[in-house]
Amino acid sequence: MTEVPGKAGDALRSALPQVIINRELTALRADVPIDLAITDCELRPWDEVGVEQVFEALQFRTLRDRLFAGRPKATKGTGAQVIGGAAMSERKSEAKAIRADNVAGSAAKGWLAGLHPPCSVAFAGVWGRGVGVLDAVGIVDAVDAAAIIEVTDLAAKSAVLDWVAEPAISKWARDAKGPALALASAGSTIEGLAFDTALAAYIVAPGQRSFVLADLAQRLLGRELLTETTSDQLSFDDAQSHEGLAEQAAVIGELTLELTKTLESEDALKVLAEIELPLVDVLARMEHAGIAVDIAELQILSAEFGATMHDAETRAHEIVGRPFNLGSPKQLQEVLFVDRNLPKTKKIKTGYTTDAEALQALYAQTRDPLIEQLLNWRDRSKLRQTVDGLLPLADAKYRIHTTFNQTTTSTGRLSSTDPNLQNIPIRTEAGRRIRGCFVVGVGYEGLMTADYSQIEMRIMAHASADAGLIDAFISGEDLHTTVASRVFGVRPDAVDPEMRRRTKAMSYGLAYGLSAFGLSQQLGIGPQEAGALMNEYFTRFGGVRDYLAAVVENARQTGYTQTMFGRRRYLPDLNSDNRQRRDMAERMALNAPIQGTAADIVKLAMLSVDAALKSEKLLSRMLLQVHDELVLEVFPGERVRLEALLREAMAGAAVLSVPLDVSIGFGSSWDAAAH
Repeated sequence: MTEVPGKAGDALRSALPQVIINRELTALRADVPIDLAITDCELRPWDEVGVEQVFEALQFRTLRDRLFAGRPKATKGTGAQVIGGAAMSERKSEAKAIRADNVAGSAAKGWLAGLHPPCSVAFAGVWGRGVGVLDAVGIVDAVDAAAIIEVTDLAAKSAVLDWVAEPAISKWARDAKGPALALASAGSTIEGLAFDTALAAYIVAPGQRSFVLADLAQRLLGRELLTETTSDQLSFDDAQSHEGLAEQAAVIGELTLELTKTLESEDALKVLAEIELPLVDVLARMEHAGIAVDIAELQILSAEFGATMHDAETRAHEIVGRPFNLGSPKQLQEVLFVDRNLPKTKKIKTGYTTDAEALQALYAQTRDPLIEQLLNWRDRSKLRQTVDGLLPLADAKYRIHTTFNQTTTSTGRLSSTDPNLQNIPIRTEAGRRIRGCFVVGVGYEGLMTADYSQIEMRIMAHASADAGLIDAFISGEDLHTTVASRVFGVRPDAVDPEMRRRTKAMSYGLAYGLSAFGLSQQLGIGPQEAGALMNEYFTRFGGVRDYLAAVVENARQTGYTQTMFGRRRYLPDLNSDNRQRRDMAERMALNAPIQGTAADIVKLAMLSVDAALKSEKLLSRMLLQVHDELVLEVFPGERVRLEALLREAMAGAAVLSVPLDVSIGFGSSWDAAAH
């Protein structure tokens, strides 16, 4: 100790007893008796079903992925299996011995004709961005007849397409929208789709991250597929051997039986049968159709946004007096909080946050001209990235094809990817200019948009049975003005814009589980004032207050919320000891039934519109679904009939205690068709 000089040495010497204790606590002991040999420490198979049950209950998703990625060969598991809160029956899963024929050419038609439905089907091929190619199918029927059919020759392809399109033959599949896209590309369709294991597993457990076949087999059957790809997830999209298709089809059959039990126990089969399964072919045809874009106008926008970015960057450099990287958080921190000595934002690991929300708040507080330029630069940068991301995605006919995902969101909403066309901005003039680049295609006379007006609030009125809210809708007056007049106790003609703004923010906030603090942030008022505003709202609309309280309490008792149509969302954190997690779960419980019911209604509307188009033999077609809005391409001469069809089909998608109001617009572009 005497060798350490200065204050450090003095501190060590004065704390010598504690230093010795710390040394003993942190040192590894080499004299502990261990009755183990090195071979006893080898990694061995574990009870994967039991581990899966625990991880599922605790929602250890990332840890589960890491653990199972490096697992040894699995043992056959037993015990209760849990998915989405519903216990699966105890079972020991044995792989069926599948002896598959290799059927080719003209023999395919005869073999398919001899099958006994229902038939499990595994598809192999490549699909995405509006097109697809089917390479092979593996089929196992009800009496375990099995075959792999390559569809590379004309005779086999014709036989398979005819068989898949036959509605009288019941088919079980997995993630059938991709194959449906391949069929649409071949001028065919999939009919008789009676079960989809990915969609069923999603309905049972919408919070799961993966619904690929290998994961479902592991989670629900307690075993691995004998044939897997070399990637970490089984994918029918990747180029691979077709050798395992029959086994995959057999697993699809086993999963169908297992998942059917769970769906029946949760009274959720109708969500699969009446909403998700019929939507598969509709979405595939929408993806295949795509939407036309004006490439030249997109290029002009990209150049304009780039010039605006450069101008904002130049002004920012002039304000600071030197160049710096506007995209570097580290340099921004130095410029904002050191050079300009602006008020500090939220503390993070690397200093103080410079995210968009923080800069917006800082600008509102300081009106600093540098922050104004930073916000302008970021806004145009984001818009330019959106435009530049669209340009290379247009096909030879100048149409862009998004992919609609049915198993991504936890509330039941569809999502859009590659590109995300649900994320094209609408509230700003620049964003609307991007929408203006989506145009009517060759052979059609315009685009028509149709969306639900205030659908979440109408669902809230129906679910809460609040007489005041119902009257506000039935009166036909402006909803937010009518509600504001009651909240603030004034005549409707005395409601000013600020009263209406606050009431609108609160009404939608309640439907999305917004807290008093969240409302205060949104309105720019204090939490106490926001709380008082909410209390006044609940005083005037007691049915809403009672409904929201009952939703949370019922979910706490049952473990889940439910939409009008039976779609569940499990929320185990409602009973968590962690307040943050519990509060978040309560907000989800408030939000899920409203947003989930809205999602279900929009999906049912899509099915009604598609059925009506077929019934009326119209050539107009659906292109996009963006939250509560549908975008259609109008065939010449069909505009009037199409508008009437849309109003009737969408208004009748669900029966509520208030009417479902539909707004319609028409124009040469997506923006021009706004209403």
